[in-house]
Amino acid sequence: MPLAFAAEKQVSIAAVRRACILTSSVFNKLVKHETQTKDDKSPVTVADYSAQAVVNTILGRTFPDDPIVGEEDASDLRQDSALVLRTRIVELANEALTAALQLGEKSEWGLGPTQHCTADTLLEAIDRGNYNGGPTGRMWTLDPIDGTKGFLRGEQYAVCLALIVDAHVQLGVMGCPNLPVDAAHPDGARGCLFVAVRGQGAYQLPLVDPLSATPKPLAIPQFTTDTLNFLESVEKAHAKLSFNARVAQLLGISRPPTRMDSQAKYCSLARGDGGAYLRMPTGVGYKEKIWDHAPGSILIEEAGGIVSDSRGQPLNFGLGRTLGENFGVIAAGKNVHSKVLEAVQRVKEEEAGDAPQGQ
Repeated sequence: MPLAFAAEKQVSIAAVRRACILTSSVFNKLVKHETQTKDDKSPVTVADYSAQAVVNTILGRTFPDDPIVGEEDASDLRQDSALVLRTRIVELANEALTAALQLGEKSEWGLGPTQHCTADTLLEAIDRGNYNGGPTGRMWTLDPIDGTKGFLRGEQYAVCLALIVDAHVQLGVMGCPNLPVDAAHPDGARGCLFVAVRGQGAYQLPLVDPLSATPKPLAIPQFTTDTLNFLESVEKAHAKLSFNARVAQLLGISRPPTRMDSQAKYCSLARGDGGAYLRMPTGVGYKEKIWDHAPGSILIEEAGGIVSDSRGQPLNFGLGRTLGENFGVIAAGKNVHSKVLEAVQRVKEEEAGDAPQGQ
């Protein structure tokens, strides 16, 4: 009897790999020559749309009844003023889709030299990411480039795909083109895929040939306060780093934090490159998107860790496109999660005590 979600896993690995090749190509060809901001013609916009077109095309061919919660839609691309951008996106997406089949890939997935798509077909594929989510049924979440500033710097970003069934993440696949294969050799080979299926563990694959490679099982090691350090966002707007510093002080952590963009932090945590990932809200109003945490959360859980909010509650992926009211995210191995959670709650109490009366 085949393992649960075996077909979804194979398709997801192929889709994420091809999207990673596309985004790497965009960086190598365009980033050094164009405006490096997320405007309508920037490299990150080109890569975002193109990668979503590729992944959604593959999912549309393989699981046509499954909705997708994605970050982009194609409305702007349909404007006459977007002709140059639209043409480039169509070229890049077709280049990725029509590349030669690798071992384990199938032409029925919409892949291979004969699978050229029209502009309209690709725009419709991008628009398949407009689903609003909810508590029941199957749905995919996609972030075609998580960590746009890391992408533009040539540092860490990730292509992130997850399958959610009845509000529970069942499958997560993340591609990290710039992440070292072995953190102990940061100047060595780069490019990793991380895969987790509920009840089947987590593992790392090489990005080069993942469907025929031997998986490397992942397990979060035991940490003490002497070896523990935090994985944090590079951008101060994405996480409250001063809060993290106070938590580290309470825990007696002496090692400096490791800062990187994107869900590559979840990947690094799963293989033991850091002891805990802490992302506390920087202000009122922002809600975390489900595509920013769905694949990372199952990777950590299947690697033997715990992911919760600052109340100790599991993340709720059944509320729509966001996780609802933002209580932050704490991810860590089982032996340290409760300690980190306790310290987080203590710092929150300290901050509440310093707040003006009436707040």
